[in-house]
Amino acid sequence: MTAATPVRIAMVAGEASGDLLAGQLIQALRVSLPGAEFFGVGGPKMVGQGFQAWHPLEKLAVRGYVEVLRHYREIAAIRRDLKRRLLADPPDVFIGIDAPDFNLALEKLLKRRGIPSIHYVSPSIWAWRGERIHKIGAAVSRVLALFPFETALYQQHGIPVSYVGHPLADMLPLEDGRDEARTLLGLSPQAAVFALMPGSRQSELQYMAATFIDTARRIQQQLPEALFLAPLASRATRVLFEAALHRCQATQLPIRLLFGHSHQAMMAADVVLVASGTATLEAALLKRPMVIAYKMAPLSYRLMRRMGYLPYVGLPNVLAGRFVVPEFIQDEATPENLAQALLNLYADGAVCERIKAMFSDMHRQLRQNAAEKAAAAIVACLPAAIRKDAALPAAA
Repeated sequence: MTAATPVRIAMVAGEASGDLLAGQLIQALRVSLPGAEFFGVGGPKMVGQGFQAWHPLEKLAVRGYVEVLRHYREIAAIRRDLKRRLLADPPDVFIGIDAPDFNLALEKLLKRRGIPSIHYVSPSIWAWRGERIHKIGAAVSRVLALFPFETALYQQHGIPVSYVGHPLADMLPLEDGRDEARTLLGLSPQAAVFALMPGSRQSELQYMAATFIDTARRIQQQLPEALFLAPLASRATRVLFEAALHRCQATQLPIRLLFGHSHQAMMAADVVLVASGTATLEAALLKRPMVIAYKMAPLSYRLMRRMGYLPYVGLPNVLAGRFVVPEFIQDEATPENLAQALLNLYADGAVCERIKAMFSDMHRQLRQNAAEKAAAAIVACLPAAIRKDAALPAAA
């Protein structure tokens, strides 16, 4: 390698949250590696940082066993193409951003060929399928963990791990932005506002859109002045939500559809109804009381139950180690249950204040300058020759 040869970094992100993490990571890596090249599977935020997307991440953004089987051929073809290209022209380091079912097999192959393989975002081994830790150990050179409790799990098994904190905690303000968000969206400070967050994937909308809409209908029956904000992540998810509104004969409900603006919608809300996933953490970091819901294909749910998981699935509850906010999963996620839980929170100011205080503590704990810490850990994993040519400090 010569001084003119750039460091080559392959990355695979499998969904919108991974695109956000990877976009920030690329920006941080360019501080130490200004000439680096980035390529693989990614989304618009990565592309905006100069990433060369061989495949769009939407092709991998599928959740649930049944849904993955439906898209198996396409996903398998992408994996084969990546293997072929990465083995023919090996990168200096590979970074898998979440998406463990896709990335770990690829990481294992590359690690065996002597290519450092980093997995950014620990799989949820603390929640279910804990036996995966052995598969992770065989596949990775280092895990970059977003949550502090994860490091001990890896250290117990001798797997290199770095706690880097969560980038969302760095991005989102510590202060409550409710008033500013309401001004931006043209909402009265006194309005009763509920945010509906049915998910960013099309498969999530297919299972949850109607339930969220019927929940809003029940809330309005008991609280006629209620307003609803429904930020949708893409044109495709907006079309699905609008179709559900027509099927549910709910086009007259006071639901304002937003293209994006999910953070503003949550900040403006009194209470949030949110699909389990990264958005639950976003709501917590925005200090918003919430009710968590999730539905998936019945077969996927049965398989997940057999493998076992924590009594709670929402990240705010996992981080707290107890139920802080209500969760309703699968058959329990009925409009009746969800509406009552949301109205209970809306009416109980003291409980909401306690939840907000707990979320403020959580925010401070997770705010670690994650992108910079992750970049430093990745640079330390580069081969010695590359570090020398790039005039980087020696690995710790």
